[in-house]
Amino acid sequence: MHPIILLFVISLLHSYEARGSDTVTPVFVQKGKDLPLNVTAPVKIVERSEFKWRFKDSSIFRLFDDNKTKTISPYHGRVEIFLQNHSLLLKNVQQADSGRYTAGVFGDNDDYVGKYSVTVQDPVSLVNGTVDLLSNSSDSCNLTVTCSTQDSHHINSTFRCDTNTCSQEEGGERSKVTTSGASLRVYLSKGFSVICNHSNQVSSDEHTTMIRDFCFSNPAPEPPGAFIAFVSVTVIKVLVIIAITAAFVGHRIKGKHESVDTENTVYEDVQVKSVNPLVDQNPTDDAAAPSPSSIYSLVEAGP
Repeated sequence: MHPIILLFVISLLHSYEARGSDTVTPVFVQKGKDLPLNVTAPVKIVERSEFKWRFKDSSIFRLFDDNKTKTISPYHGRVEIFLQNHSLLLKNVQQADSGRYTAGVFGDNDDYVGKYSVTVQDPVSLVNGTVDLLSNSSDSCNLTVTCSTQDSHHINSTFRCDTNTCSQEEGGERSKVTTSGASLRVYLSKGFSVICNHSNQVSSDEHTTMIRDFCFSNPAPEPPGAFIAFVSVTVIKVLVIIAITAAFVGHRIKGKHESVDTENTVYEDVQVKSVNPLVDQNPTDDAAAPSPSSIYSLVEAGP
């Protein structure tokens, strides 16, 4: 191959590699986990050059052309280098480990073989779903589902259900991004289930609510006025029943007293009549009734 053509091909290849090496790969890792980072091209260390892993502008690890290595002091015990492929493992990452990581051979020319933008995230907090029934009937209902996280974020969305399916109404919140960069979403799944999802790039938590079952097994709450009217009517009914019961009991007691008085009067009349059986049954006919002296005279006159 002609030398000029060869130089042109080499220049194109170098340009391609340079463009490729300029690509920064975003990486998300959960706090407390280990972070593996790989090189994206073969590493060739020539004389007066060295291979480096760097965080921002500071070196983490150095490999010299005589195969000697050096790990920078803040990373002793925290990093592991695999010399067979020059990959790096950063252990127990923390928020302060977020940033730009680069790998390359540095000397007369700088050839990058890896560029990463690392973001360390906390796992998302747990999410919970609650239901407020707005209205219902025998064949449909309306309700609001509130998705709340333990770090005080929430969204609300309204749903309508009939006996066949449920649908998410327009106008309510369906998703939002929290202050920590996580996503909070509420959506309908499989026709009757509402899912609250709290997630970021490294973790996720979900809560599922079967709203159809809730809808048709719970009556809609009555407004306060209806409840007060119900209580008032109930109290009036109870008072009327008490009054009727009291009147009935009073009447029965009065009847018993009158019966006792009548029995005592008859008894007294009988006792009086039994004292003197010879007295005529008509106490008002004084002339016809014999006197005691007359009865005595008749006894004396006998034989």
